[in-house]
Amino acid sequence: MNFGSFEEVIDFAIVQEIEAAEFYDQASRQESVSGLKEMLQELAVEERKHRGLLEGFKRDEKQFDQYEYTWIPDLKRSDYLVEMTYEKGMSYIDILRLAMKREEASLKLYNEFLEKVESDTLVQLFKTLAQEEAKHKLKLETEYDDFMAKQGD
Repeated sequence: MNFGSFEEVIDFAIVQEIEAAEFYDQASRQESVSGLKEMLQELAVEERKHRGLLEGFKRDEKQFDQYEYTWIPDLKRSDYLVEMTYEKGMSYIDILRLAMKREEASLKLYNEFLEKVESDTLVQLFKTLAQEEAKHKLKLETEYDDFMAKQGD
């Protein structure tokens, strides 16, 4: 991906966050398992917050000044999964797999942006977003592990 300006990078990231929120909203409306439905709704809310953070950054609002960074472990479960496309009626486990891959891709995107920016404020923005996506990925991978353990795997 080549961008001509940081505004183009931010606009691209905003589109990614909009798509992520729409995915989680759509999946939550289709899901009948209440726990997964709630988790998907929570992820949609989080993705909308990321969009707000990016839009605020464009307006020169540094909403991440007080953000506390912590190490988020990577269980790497999504590393061993193939890309999937959402289909109505997908099983619980397939929705988890798909969501894990989506969060993995978002985390990778923000880490790639992190490597290419020099501005301290852009570094802080993408570091914040990368950590948020890492939290989502961990949450989904933990849910996946718990489900698989109940299945005897």
